[in-house]
Amino acid sequence: MRETSWGRVKYRTTNWKAYNAALKARGELTIWLDRDMQWLAQPTGKRGRCQKFSDAAIQFCLTIKCLFGQPLRQTLGLVESLLGMAGLDWPVPDYSTVCRRQKSLDVQVRYRASDKGLHMLADSTGIKFLGEGEWKTKKHGAQRRRQWRKVHLGIDAQTLQIRAIAVTTNEVGDSPMAADLVTIPRQSRGHSGCEPLKAAVRGR
Repeated sequence: MRETSWGRVKYRTTNWKAYNAALKARGELTIWLDRDMQWLAQPTGKRGRCQKFSDAAIQFCLTIKCLFGQPLRQTLGLVESLLGMAGLDWPVPDYSTVCRRQKSLDVQVRYRASDKGLHMLADSTGIKFLGEGEWKTKKHGAQRRRQWRKVHLGIDAQTLQIRAIAVTTNEVGDSPMAADLVTIPRQSRGHSGCEPLKAAVRGR
């Protein structure tokens, strides 16, 4: 490490073997498929046609879609390949079924329960949902008002997993949302392994 003429600190890599191994590890991909997973939907006993695929199957397809950033058709082709490599002869839903089911999907989020109670860390971040691009605003100025929403996160201090989410307007601080973030995990107490994603929305 040395100081350059511009005053910036320049780092020199000396552990090239570990550095190369770390770069290679970034590209590793491992996907586990549980053979006991309920891929096909169970009969509901209600009148009318039952759903063919379970919520878990639809969520798996949408997870692969978000992970690789592909359109639905390419995603389902990838899912078919993954099932084939895993030796599973499960049918793959078509893109229209996945597109329709994602609107009312009850998302299940797995988490590891803490060993000694829940010690929660609270933080928040802003999300811009209406406005102009950063480059255009910097070059030509903003022509309309940008609108933001604040996302408050409750994170398990031991497992570093998100346990609670609350969405508010931009003027709401972290302190007023502390009670809501603590209440959300309490609503799911007694469950472990998998639960619906808990969230709260405040404001317009």
